[in-house]
Amino acid sequence: MTLLEQFGSFIEGSYQSHFSPKTIHSARRALLDWHGALIAGSDTEVAEKLRNGYREELGVGDCSIAGSSKKTFARAAAFMNGTISHIAEFDDIFRDGAYHPACPTISAAFALAESQDKSLHDLLAAIIVGYEVSTRISKVIQPSHYQYFHTTGTVGVFGAAAACAHLLRLNAAQACDAMATAGTFASGLQQAFRSDSMTKPMHPGHAAEVGLNAALLAQVGMTGTPDLLEGDAGFGAALCENPRWDLLFQDLGKVWNIEQMTFKNHGCCGHTFPAIDAVSHLLNTHNIAANDIKHIRVGGYKPTVEVCHYVHPKSPFEAKFSLTYTVSARIILGRVREKAFLPSALSNPEIYAMEEKVTLFIDPECASHFPVHRSAKVEIELVDGTVYRHHQLTRHGDPDEPLTDQELVDKFHELAEPRVGLEQAQALASKVLESPDMKVRKVAELWSKMSA
Repeated sequence: MTLLEQFGSFIEGSYQSHFSPKTIHSARRALLDWHGALIAGSDTEVAEKLRNGYREELGVGDCSIAGSSKKTFARAAAFMNGTISHIAEFDDIFRDGAYHPACPTISAAFALAESQDKSLHDLLAAIIVGYEVSTRISKVIQPSHYQYFHTTGTVGVFGAAAACAHLLRLNAAQACDAMATAGTFASGLQQAFRSDSMTKPMHPGHAAEVGLNAALLAQVGMTGTPDLLEGDAGFGAALCENPRWDLLFQDLGKVWNIEQMTFKNHGCCGHTFPAIDAVSHLLNTHNIAANDIKHIRVGGYKPTVEVCHYVHPKSPFEAKFSLTYTVSARIILGRVREKAFLPSALSNPEIYAMEEKVTLFIDPECASHFPVHRSAKVEIELVDGTVYRHHQLTRHGDPDEPLTDQELVDKFHELAEPRVGLEQAQALASKVLESPDMKVRKVAELWSKMSA
């Protein structure tokens, strides 16, 4: 059997799976976090342009779109919500694969579940399976894949296809076809987020649409290439160096990667998180005031320096990919959430001055542990000559230092309340985290009715 044929058998076998309460709850956490990211992105300029670009496809179909009272067909909803949920940079992370699974996987599965009037239970099971397939692929192709490719756009097609195959109850061969067809459309170049453009969030949107489309076509008999992953001219050969396919199915069905997700505690690129957390630790431990700081030295791993390279950013996009800015914003503002990327923050002279005190470099030890560990070494030198150091071994929100349910709900409320109000935010959080079962259309009503 090829690799995708084995995954196809896994998907078909999962229809009989009884997921543990822990696994189901992990899926609920992922779904709530996706909703927060989706709502946060729904009133942005990028989302408005996206909806305008799709205006001819609005007002038909059964699927909700964030920020619009009009519905559309599933494929368009998958693309639009997959894009919108990635705009605000609050979506979850699978650390070992440098991958954001929620935007492509949940956006596709939610659209399909809504269009086919599936239940929340059906959706959660599909999310678990979509996460499992795609996170496993993401893990064995790193770190070389991430040198040029945006994993969320590339591997995301497999998460979307697998989740939708599960919802459609495709047999093993059809599920294989769905993933194989989706895989040949995998795309997303890193250059798209090394400059201030609106392209990056469309990567997971495209992946969501591709995966959903591939699953629907497989259902009616469209075949794919079974050895697309491992073939001589396949995904692995083209998009990475020496993929570790021998590890792909290790403990498959015994452990569930959705239980090992990172949920963002800051509203920016995840490669900035260890430094932000290290600075927070030093500020809180030693009661350091901003005026006391003379110099800050940050040692990180390669993507920290290459991806988060902006200094004195001119736009929210650049700010979210600026190590110097996000660290300085944490010191001046106290948090790095949405307010840190408002025009008033970008023009804040105190943040600008603090950035001048930050030096960023690659630390060999931190670099050697990437991507398994996202770490940073931070040294703060005070004006009186005192030096404090901290080695942040992980990020708050990573599996080994997870956000609590309450922290996750608090984050959701911070994103949702300004847009939907306290009552609606509470209702949505309660249904997603606690409802024994309900129709996905009822869940969608809780946020689609909030749209202007």
